[in-house]
Amino acid sequence: MTIVNTVDELKSRVAEAIAAGQTIGLVPTMGALHEGHLSLVQRACSECDFVVVSIFVNPTQFNNPEDLRTYPRTLSADVALLSGSTDADIVFAPTAEEIYPTPDTRQFDLTGVGEVMEGKQRPGHFNGVCQIVSKLFAYVSPTRAYFGEKDFQQIAVIKKMVHDLDFKLQIVDCPIVRHADGLAVSSRNALLTPEHRAAAPHIHAVLQASIDWMKNLSPDEVTARVVKEIDDNKLLKVEYYEIVDGLSLRHLSSWDETSYAVGCVTVQAGNVRLIDNIIYKK
Repeated sequence: MTIVNTVDELKSRVAEAIAAGQTIGLVPTMGALHEGHLSLVQRACSECDFVVVSIFVNPTQFNNPEDLRTYPRTLSADVALLSGSTDADIVFAPTAEEIYPTPDTRQFDLTGVGEVMEGKQRPGHFNGVCQIVSKLFAYVSPTRAYFGEKDFQQIAVIKKMVHDLDFKLQIVDCPIVRHADGLAVSSRNALLTPEHRAAAPHIHAVLQASIDWMKNLSPDEVTARVVKEIDDNKLLKVEYYEIVDGLSLRHLSSWDETSYAVGCVTVQAGNVRLIDNIIYKK
């Protein structure tokens, strides 16, 4: 595994792999790697000949400067984890100046998918995601790019961008990796107090239970019950819960409106925002 810091070297190494007829896998990350990230890299390695993992804390997707400043940067540990647990070929770890030698002023059309849920709570976030992901796609020309389903809305946003910009690649959605108690694996979990960490698995437990509720309740009724059940735990507070079409992220009033229904939740656990989702129909 080779660590690459410049776009020119990255392009050169990928060009050699493509010239040799190899398929290219890309796993974009912001570092602070955990089991969820490793599952993406391992899948990429099983399906592609040459795999690039990017580690870059992208400033344009942060709408809170303090969040950007305090975001964990653990490159040495991340590289050690990747080298010990995966067969990745390249770790691309650039500086912000390398990626943005001049300000990126591009605005992406994220109508529908980028305006709801996280998009409403974090203005500009998904436009920043599209800025960095589109750059990585241009540098790497991947055959496949791998994203975790925990960030469900992000996948919908990226798929729209890929369609709109006519990128020739496959977006691979990978299942959520969970701890034994059901909590979705996330670098944010390390910030939870012991009390909030003990309470956090309640989120997934309620989402799992809600699969049975859909048999007799409408999406709006399930939504109301999910919010109540989570909020009944005094250490948790739902910021939003939305049941949407899995592709358009359009709000569902009836289960018959789609064959792909997903419930997406963000919960405040003390000072930490936790996101999760559940697939009702697919």
